[in-house]
Amino acid sequence: MFAEKTIKAPNGITIIMLLFMLQAGTIALITNAIMAKSGLTAILGVLFFVVIFIGWFGFYMVNPKEARVLQLFGKYVGTVHEAGLRWSNPFYTKMRVSVRVRNFESGRLKVNDKNGNPIEIAAVIVWEVVDTAEAVFQVDDYEDFVSIQSESALRNLATSYAYDHHEDDDISLRSNPIEISEALKGEVQDRLEKAGVKVIESRISHLAYAPEIANAMLRRQQAMAIISARRTIVEGAVGMVDMALQQLAEREIVELDTERKAAMVSNLLVVLCSDEAAQPVVNAGSLY
Repeated sequence: MFAEKTIKAPNGITIIMLLFMLQAGTIALITNAIMAKSGLTAILGVLFFVVIFIGWFGFYMVNPKEARVLQLFGKYVGTVHEAGLRWSNPFYTKMRVSVRVRNFESGRLKVNDKNGNPIEIAAVIVWEVVDTAEAVFQVDDYEDFVSIQSESALRNLATSYAYDHHEDDDISLRSNPIEISEALKGEVQDRLEKAGVKVIESRISHLAYAPEIANAMLRRQQAMAIISARRTIVEGAVGMVDMALQQLAEREIVELDTERKAAMVSNLLVVLCSDEAAQPVVNAGSLY
């Protein structure tokens, strides 16, 4: 495993001034040596000039939120994070690595959920490089690695949860977006840890049943919604009937036998649970 080693590179402006002075001095040395007909001094001056000339190839620019990974003949030297014009050994290989926050949006993947229903799912992953050495040396192409591993994690997540819940304590892809986002973030982070990448945020951007079962599942959802609504209506109606009977008995407004209570319960349930307004028949005679 590679670990990032941060190093400081000299300021490029300072090195430019230094190289200018050294080069001017070298030219003066060569000129004086030629005039004095000193061959050895002239040769040394030429060698110094060549070394200084090579030094001009050591400049490079580091932009904000960017890093340069330095490598010397295959050996990792360090990473420069300081922005601006920098100078390093001209023989260093300088690889540019962006440490900006980036987005990756997967394509629409067709997978089967926990119950075997075919669904379409897509996600957005927000990530950044936090270890440049691992990003460069641990994987072949860290951007391609992020895309492939994110889609793999999304597929695995989709097969671990149902599209919609069937029990109140179930976590589903559609009904629990916060929990699903956290699970997806952990799934992707586990896969990208070795590449020096940190996942900042992950969320589902598209979720739907596959076209071949979309109509059938829509009818199923409508039926479940109707059943749930009916259950709520019945629970409320039973409570209202119970309350009516209790208040009639407590206030002694009228005394009903078992048969009349059953008839009253039946009538109230019809009125309260009916889809349309009930048309009651008013009894203008005696109670019995």
